[in-house]
Amino acid sequence: MTADDAADPIPRQDDEDDPFEKLPHIVLINHEEQFSLWRADIEIPDGWREVWGPDSKDACMKWVDEVWTDLRPLSLRKIMEAEKKRSESVRKDD
Repeated sequence: MTADDAADPIPRQDDEDDPFEKLPHIVLINHEEQFSLWRADIEIPDGWREVWGPDSKDACMKWVDEVWTDLRPLSLRKIMEAEKKRSESVRKDD
């Protein structure tokens, strides 16, 4: 047993050996503009909607990597933008 085995006690199966990994996948998005990779044969959960696919898992992952460049939830981005505008306004008043 290696140190890696002790850190991860759940045996892992290579993706290419898993028949479910070969099934078509879709990309979902929620109200916070966070993405999730989902098998196309599974019902989409409440609060999510399909935005890309179906395609291979790898193609879906590539699409997410290209599109999801800011991992912060939408609500946090809005708060940070409002704070930035507020601090800029305070500086202008000084």
